[in-house]
Amino acid sequence: MREILDRIAGLGPGRRIVAIVGAPGSGKSTLAARLAAGLADAALVPMDGFHLDNRLLEAEGLRGCKGAPQTFDAAGFVALVQRLKAGGEVVHPVFDRGLDLSIAGAGRVEAATRLVLVEGNYLLLDRTPWRKLAGLWDLSVMLDVPMEELRRRLTARWQGLGRSPAEVMAHLENDLGNAELVLRESLPADLLVRPAAMSSAGTP
Repeated sequence: MREILDRIAGLGPGRRIVAIVGAPGSGKSTLAARLAAGLADAALVPMDGFHLDNRLLEAEGLRGCKGAPQTFDAAGFVALVQRLKAGGEVVHPVFDRGLDLSIAGAGRVEAATRLVLVEGNYLLLDRTPWRKLAGLWDLSVMLDVPMEELRRRLTARWQGLGRSPAEVMAHLENDLGNAELVLRESLPADLLVRPAAMSSAGTP
């Protein structure tokens, strides 16, 4: 955590965009939220707001792999990050996990906000159009979590949501497949962070 804060402090004046990247279950959302809460003049923008609606996924036969790169409005997300980079006020969608859908216009980054933390799985993915994002980050941080630990966390997540054993297994297969994709096809990050380093550094 301390190294991330030091790198952020050295980014200089003006609107800066920091990518917090990791596989499903890596803890990227938790880390991004901690950073946003502990830093002055910071906003958090999750990639999950660009999930395609379930009706579109069902029509295209993609509902079973929700969370994979092709189940997001990737072009729309790239456009959002470009707007964030340019500065000014930006309104963005937010994903509601309870409702399992994205809500348009539910988040706002104020014009005066200097630091924007963007978190998601595919922020460094070396595929079209995702790879356009790499040149927009002022700093990119990748969470490096072993697959077995990801499996443990994701199992606990889906069990905690009351899913049946069969549903847990289906979610695990999908999530771990996406995790392998993140690890295999992501471009190099500026900073690689392992869980032990995160937990030992304390809060900002």
